[in-house]
Order: sequence, then C-alpha cells, then structure tokens
Amino acid sequence: MSTTLTTKDVATRDPSPTVASAQPLLRPLDVGGLTLPNRVVMAPMTRARAADETLAPGAPHAAYYAQRASAGLIVTEGTWTSERAIGFTHVPGIYREEQVAGWRRVTDAVHALGGRIVLQLWHTGAASHPDHLGGALPAGPSAINPRVRSFTRDGFRETVVPRAMTHADIADTVAEFRSAAERARRAGFDGVEIGALGAFLLAQFLNPRLNHRDDAYGTDRVGRRRLLMEVIDAVAETWPDGCVGVRVAPYWHDGDRFVADEPLLADYDELVAALGDRPVSYLHLRGPEPAGPEAAPDLAAFARYRSRFAGPLIVNNGFDRATGDAALAAGVADAVSYARHYVANPDLVARFALGRALSAGDPATYYGGGTEGYVDYPASNWGAPPA
Repeated sequence: MSTTLTTKDVATRDPSPTVASAQPLLRPLDVGGLTLPNRVVMAPMTRARAADETLAPGAPHAAYYAQRASAGLIVTEGTWTSERAIGFTHVPGIYREEQVAGWRRVTDAVHALGGRIVLQLWHTGAASHPDHLGGALPAGPSAINPRVRSFTRDGFRETVVPRAMTHADIADTVAEFRSAAERARRAGFDGVEIGALGAFLLAQFLNPRLNHRDDAYGTDRVGRRRLLMEVIDAVAETWPDGCVGVRVAPYWHDGDRFVADEPLLADYDELVAALGDRPVSYLHLRGPEPAGPEAAPDLAAFARYRSRFAGPLIVNNGFDRATGDAALAAGVADAVSYARHYVANPDLVARFALGRALSAGDPATYYGGGTEGYVDYPASNWGAPPA
C-alpha cells in the first residue's frame, strides 16, 4: 500500500550543513543483492496519475521517478495486482501488458540515471468499494465492514460489508501476486515490495477484529498470517535471486477496526520474527504517528521490531535528516524512507548532503490531476547559501 499524504509538508531548515561523509544516511548499504549508494529511500506514495482506462503509467510517471533517481532505493506507489485488487481511483496496475510496457519506461529512465527501483504490490480487499468493481462486493477475510473510506471517481465513499473470501478466492489472490511479481520482473524492476499494511487485504487478514475465520486462514496468529506467508513464498519464486521486501504497519490506527493495542502488537511481534524464516530481503516498517508536528519519531517503537528481524530494516513515518541520521547511528534501522519530503524535493539526497532547506508540498495537488504538483518541483538553488 502507498503512504498517503494527509498532512502538509512543512519546510524545514537545518542550522548548519553537515559533511556528507559523516552522515549515516549517505553511507552505502547492500539489500537483497542491490548495492544502495545511500540509505535515503523514497517511500511508496499514492499520487493517482494513471488517467486512462488502462491504468498504465505514462510519460509523467517516468519523469517523476527519474527526477528522484538519486534515492538509494525507490519504492513505487502501491500497484494493483489484478482488477479485483483495485480500491483507489487512477492508481496504476501491473496485471496488463500495457501496464508492463508503461512501467518499463519508468524503470529504463531510473536505471539510465543510475537509480534502483522496486515495485510495491497492492490489494485493497474489503477496503475497496463496489464502484471500483463493477458493482460487485469487495472481498475480505470475513464479512465485516472495515469502516474506512475508499477514494472513487465520485470522491470518498464509505466502505460496505464485504463478502468473505472462499478458499478459491484466496488461491486466486496468491496466484495474482505471483503473476504481478513476474510482470514486475519483465518490466525491469530491481525487485518488489509486498504491501501488507494499512487497512488493506493482507493487513485485514492479520487483524483479529476483521478476521473471524475458523479455517486455516484464521483462528489464531499463525492462521491469520498464513495468507501473507503464502504470498511471500509465491512472489519469491519469481525472484529467486532478487529483492523481495515486505512492508507492515503494526501501529496503524484508523477508526475502531485498526487500533494498535498491545494484543495486536504482540501478533506483530510473532509475525516479524516469522519473517526471518521466509525469503524476505528487507522489512519496511511504518511506525506510529509522531506525538506532534515538531516531535521526533519514537525510536523505541521501531526498536521493538528491530530486535525481532535480523535482516535490513527500513523505517518510516515522521523522519527528517537529523532524526534519520539518529535512527541509523543508534542502530535502530539500516535505512530511512521518506514520503512527504520526496513530493516537493526530488533532489532530497543532495539537500540532505549539503544541508539545504526542504521545500513544502502543496496538498491540493497530492492526488490526481496532471503534471502540476507532480513533476514541476525544482531542484535546490545551488547558488544560494545553505539553510
């Protein structure tokens, strides 16, 4: 799932530039067979720019990602694994040949500029809406309304009671993730990331408030994580020598169905430990919301899961340059991903390296539309003094 942009990006200024070589964020890192030149990761962000009926990326997508190719790693916006996965308007897919061709233009542009890029695979499950599915009900682990909102062509709509997925539905979903991963490889990506966060399908199965199944895909913690494990194994079969990441968000809070209480966090304790037995190249962890606009991320929340996963850990949510460096220096993470800062600062790595001010994004242009607020943010004025 993509990181949504729900708060305004605030321009920040560093009191003094830092020597680039002294910044942990600017040191190289090996992840899943990739050598990253720095540890500044572009987080997945839903931008809703796939305008036509094919939901294929176009020239603006190629320009957008190419502008940000200096990131140590780019994780694309969440991308539909099938038509049944759709739950947000104007988001691209990876289930049609036109989409593969569109993404190939993106990866070619990023690679031409020396970048590395992985595709995030997304399925909204019960958080979709009949408007996206030709009037059909969305499907989830159980017939329980997640009580969130789905963004349709007519704006946000309240979700409905879904139908419970059958075993055939589950098998088809796993096969669709596998096929999507195969297409991502043909599209030239350096790997894939499985989006298992937010209010969406894989996180729904992990959630005991939504998963009331009494079969092998429910009942207890092991059953609730079975679908995710099957998806990981299926995707990894298509990337035996490649990079397969997983993104989770144990602290996600949305209404009364998604509450980060201690029982749920304990479920994630076991899940994250179990990922160590799977072919997972890295764990991408979205942390809790910072306590306030000026508050630093809670490193203890990330450390809880760092101790349970031995592989590379990418942390996300509320970091700036200073707190990102601090997280790496403390050993809490191996890399830091940025969402809002990457909207308006395509040259974010250079700004971090030279201590330049960060530009603020325009929330009115975060989702949908054309090139405005998408590919028209300039690089820093290098002739100006640092912030």
